[in-house]
Amino acid sequence: MSSGLVTLLRELVAIDSTSTRTNLPFIDVLEQRLTALGFSCEQQRYRDDAGVEKANLLARVGDGTPELSLVGHTDCVPFDPAWTEALSLTARDGKLYGRGSCDTKAFIACALQAAAQTRGRLTRPFQLVFTADEELGCVGAKKLVEGGKGHTKRAIIGEPTSLRPIRANKGYCLAEIDVLGKEGHSAYPDTGASAIFRGARLLTKLEAYARGALREETHPDFVPGFGTLNVGMAVGGKAKNVIPGHMKLTLEWRPLPGQATEKVLRKVEALIAECQAEEPGFVATIRPLRMDRGFDTTPGADVVAFLAQQSGRAADTVSFGTEGPQLAALGAVPVVFGPGDITVAHQTGEFVPEDELHRAAEILEAAVLHFCA
Repeated sequence: MSSGLVTLLRELVAIDSTSTRTNLPFIDVLEQRLTALGFSCEQQRYRDDAGVEKANLLARVGDGTPELSLVGHTDCVPFDPAWTEALSLTARDGKLYGRGSCDTKAFIACALQAAAQTRGRLTRPFQLVFTADEELGCVGAKKLVEGGKGHTKRAIIGEPTSLRPIRANKGYCLAEIDVLGKEGHSAYPDTGASAIFRGARLLTKLEAYARGALREETHPDFVPGFGTLNVGMAVGGKAKNVIPGHMKLTLEWRPLPGQATEKVLRKVEALIAECQAEEPGFVATIRPLRMDRGFDTTPGADVVAFLAQQSGRAADTVSFGTEGPQLAALGAVPVVFGPGDITVAHQTGEFVPEDELHRAAEILEAAVLHFCA
């Protein structure tokens, strides 16, 4: 059993499912395995913004709304070509190295193992859901919501949590701010208006808001316990001797669960209005790109309590985004769980501890039997 699980993970890691590529070869492997186990499978296909065909896979046994769904994303972040073992699972010192080994192909391998081990033993409906483009903004999960597919009562969502159940995460929002000025020769500053100077005045207000009023609403279970705001990129100007006519700011914020995603957006619009009142020629606009809410499952929810008991690790929260909000929108009580450590994901040398891989498979099998048998 154990060696078979590692062999399965090796097969999955060998498939390059970088988000820029189609995930259909990966989906086809999963569907073939699940069809052989007696699951009814459905692909939800779409094309991404670059025209690349992608698919979500839904596989289920039993009739009615599934009591439990195991949910994993099939895509991975890119890897450095110099990492020669990225697509070749390599065992070393109790760790299994390879791109996606912990984020989240280890979870997917464990989910498939749980499906195989519980075959023929279930009396209530059970579902597996494998999504595309989580790394690009939970796009596949949002397609499920748009299509009304994947409804379930409970969802265990695979992410590297070191086998700790994660019952809540903050939201994730992204926007671009365009600040306009007027180009001119830098030797004659009054002939133009610097978009960068204007942007700097807006940035000062944004920083004051991020360090002040935004921190007034708190949630005791998060670290930090308040919504956060960051300007990650600021780009503008054409040359050292040209008054800049344009500046672009990339802004992201992470609202607390239950906090309106539009809260920061409305505040930024108000700060732009303040700048305009102070300088009538000031021009800036904000364009939201992503407005994802968080989720907050109660610690006493049965699926959270079950995973905490099985893993021996108390439920926790995280400040990064997951597919939890989308599964909640599909009727699920969501919890995030899986082998591996998020701090080693997205980097050269990503790995999953082999003992965690096997323990995760045991826990998922127990969960399937507990809720569906």
